Amino acid sequence: MSEASMDRERKKIIAATKNRGKLEEIAQLLSELPYDVISMTEAGMTDDIDENGATFEENALIKARAVWKVTGETVLADDSGLEVDHLAGAPGVYSARYGGEGATDADKNIKLLAELSGVPADKRTARFVCAAALIFPDGRELVVRGTCEGYIADGPAGNNGFGYDPLFYVPAFGLTIAQMDAELKNSISHRGNALRKILDILEGGSAGSSDNS
Repeated sequence: MSEASMDRERKKIIAATKNRGKLEEIAQLLSELPYDVISMTEAGMTDDIDENGATFEENALIKARAVWKVTGETVLADDSGLEVDHLAGAPGVYSARYGGEGATDADKNIKLLAELSGVPADKRTARFVCAAALIFPDGRELVVRGTCEGYIADGPAGNNGFGYDPLFYVPAFGLTIAQMDAELKNSISHRGNALRKILDILEGGSAGSSDNS
């Protein structure tokens, strides 16, 4: 098959994000498929999207539908955050806004540590959650969920990653997410787990129904 024929067969996925790091992560995880991953901005969608859902799944679909309505292309969106069991699942869908408007990652981590002050290690269980929504040009939708289980450490450790990564300790590796290299992080992360489910669906061509597992 000629290179020109292969190029014609490639498809496009629009990632409902303006975050270059997230875009590159998605593109890397889907690289073995004949898809070119571009950002919503590159697809001509520059408006901010109001993520007002009550769950990660709702927010992922809100973003995916907003971009799909404008482009009509295959769209992939995700919403993710941290759930702490001792805090009844908080900060949850408010993870990015935890600590108030303008709060930095460090501010959010300080607030989280303050709320867990005095809580013993075995009661600091938590998980990262990622819901990924995929909409096809014909309007078919599906949603999958990926998680990563761990604990909230007593203090930050590591310089990699972002957000709550320096506080999220994974006992199986004896490291926080921020202490892991990119390859290890992607192999166990909530987003990596969710996107691998999307990869399996795209590889298998099974997109006829919604999957909320």
